[in-house]
Amino acid sequence: MLQLRFSRSGRKNALASSAPEQRTQQEHPQREANAPRANQGRIPPAPARREPRAVPEPQRHDGGRMNSTPHVSNDHWFGHDKPNDKRYHVDHPFEHGRFGDIGPSHRFRVERFDRDNHRFWFPGGFYFQIAPWDWSLASDWCWDCDADDYVVYDDPDHDGWYLLYNVHTGAYIHAQYMGS
Repeated sequence: MLQLRFSRSGRKNALASSAPEQRTQQEHPQREANAPRANQGRIPPAPARREPRAVPEPQRHDGGRMNSTPHVSNDHWFGHDKPNDKRYHVDHPFEHGRFGDIGPSHRFRVERFDRDNHRFWFPGGFYFQIAPWDWSLASDWCWDCDADDYVVYDDPDHDGWYLLYNVHTGAYIHAQYMGS
C-alpha cells in the first residue's frame, strides 16, 4: 500500500507505509525554536494507542482538583477522547494524504489563520481544519501572532486525525490535514 507524504516544499512523495522517512537537518530546516513553557519545559513524546474502551483521563491534583481538558503534563496525555468516539469516524481517512512532518523534532508556527472556518496553514502551504468540537479549546490560542509553536502528532486512537500540541500552553486539539 502506498501513502502520499508531503515535504515542506509541497512535493508529494509516494512512500511505502512501513518505510520511515530519512532527512538530514539541511534537507529539513526547522525554524529557530524558543523554549517550551509547558510539560515541564519539554516537548512530549507521541501519545500511545489506548485500549478501545479507554475513557478520557483527568489529571488529579492535591486537594481533589482535577483537570480534564486535553493537555500534556510530565509527558502524559490527559483528557484524550475515547478511541471509539463516533465524532472521529472518517469514511476516508487521510483523504488528502498524510502530513509527514510529525513528532517532537518538528516545530511550526502558524503562517496563516482563517478564524471563521477554523483553518490554519504552516509554511509551505500545508493546511489543517480544526475539529469543530475542539474549537472552544483553541479559540483563544495566539493563532495570528508570532508567539506560539506547535507540534503535530498522529492521533493513535482516531484514524485520519492529528493532534496539534501547543508547546507553550501544553494543550492539544484534533485537526485534519487538508493538503497543500
